[in-house]
Amino acid sequence: MSMDRSHNKPKLIFPVISDVHIKLDDNFNLEKFIHTLEQINRVAPKQDAFVVVGDLTESGEIAEYDKFMAAYKTRKQAKAVSLMAIGNHDYWNGLSGEDAQNRFLEKTGMSSIYYHKVINDYHFIILGTEDGITEGTFSSKQLEWLGEQLRKANADDPKKPIFVFHHQPMINTIYGSEWGFSENRDLFYNTMKEFPQVIAFSGHTHYPLDDPRIIHQKDFTSVGTSSGAYLYLENGRIQSEVPEGAHFLNQALIVEAYDSKVLIHRRDIQKNDFIGEPFIINYPVKKQEFNYAEPRVKKAPFFEPGSVVSIVNEKTTSSCFTIMVTQAIDSLLVHDYKVVIKRAETGETANQSLAFSEFYKNPVPNPLILQIDGLQPDTLYKIEVSALDSYGNLSSNSLNVLGRTKTLDIF
Repeated sequence: MSMDRSHNKPKLIFPVISDVHIKLDDNFNLEKFIHTLEQINRVAPKQDAFVVVGDLTESGEIAEYDKFMAAYKTRKQAKAVSLMAIGNHDYWNGLSGEDAQNRFLEKTGMSSIYYHKVINDYHFIILGTEDGITEGTFSSKQLEWLGEQLRKANADDPKKPIFVFHHQPMINTIYGSEWGFSENRDLFYNTMKEFPQVIAFSGHTHYPLDDPRIIHQKDFTSVGTSSGAYLYLENGRIQSEVPEGAHFLNQALIVEAYDSKVLIHRRDIQKNDFIGEPFIINYPVKKQEFNYAEPRVKKAPFFEPGSVVSIVNEKTTSSCFTIMVTQAIDSLLVHDYKVVIKRAETGETANQSLAFSEFYKNPVPNPLILQIDGLQPDTLYKIEVSALDSYGNLSSNSLNVLGRTKTLDIF
């Protein structure tokens, strides 16, 4: 898929990235950042702004900022206005909060940690977390200022989008927003709630753009921005929150504004391709016509005929099965598999677990290979696998196989 050029030229184009995490001691993230800038320049050759939503650095060190800015300045498009927000990692340098902020401002050239700019007659409001607390701090003073800026932008043109950027997400909005701030959360939300034309971008979570919940609409639109550093996911899965290959994650957004709509393209830099179709927000906004309001999907994933779960016999031990699962089908995304292990003779559940579909990998593995531990030796088990989408809809059909663990070797 390429960016949509079938109709009028966009009035505004800007990329949004976050969580670049440039480090002192290695250049892995720096090289990814350079690759991101170069790829985005090819895909979006006429940018009006370039936005970074916090955690430019791993720990706010001078040399980290210098690496970031040197890479950025040599690749930045001349007409693109730089808009950068401070993240919690940018405070982690041992300085006082105020001194860490001053270093951020001095190194990035931003005028303040929160500010309002108008670009091509569109309003951009950038907010700044006020200390290094991981979940984020947005004071009532800053949120009062936000309300004033939103009112100004609305008075300017109530039919246009207002773009807002803040590092940590608001809890109970997008995918991964459990990592957001709780203090002043409702004040923040209610300040935005008056303006359904707002599109608020947040970083921090490192959750991938592939999941459809990365956009949330109820009273306004919230969008997650993923990361240029490494992948993070929910806990409680076989593969863990930071799964194998997590450090190859590198994703970005490219936003286009037209007279009557905004398109948000999700870009996977590692794959050099777009993720799915762009999100579309129509203007002037009508909340009842939001495309991404809950509940978005009621249809569950399903296994096609011929799908199987099988046991890799040569990897079976006295306490472990390795299984191969044919991936299920879903209209948006198969997120998880529910794996239930029952003792075949009694029907008693011995083990129940969730596993990611590994939708974040390139390519997505099919079959999916999973290791199931914690079993008893020389026992016949029934393995049942069901599929779940991002919204918890469970497949009506499941895959089943019988297998026996090995006897315990006694030396």
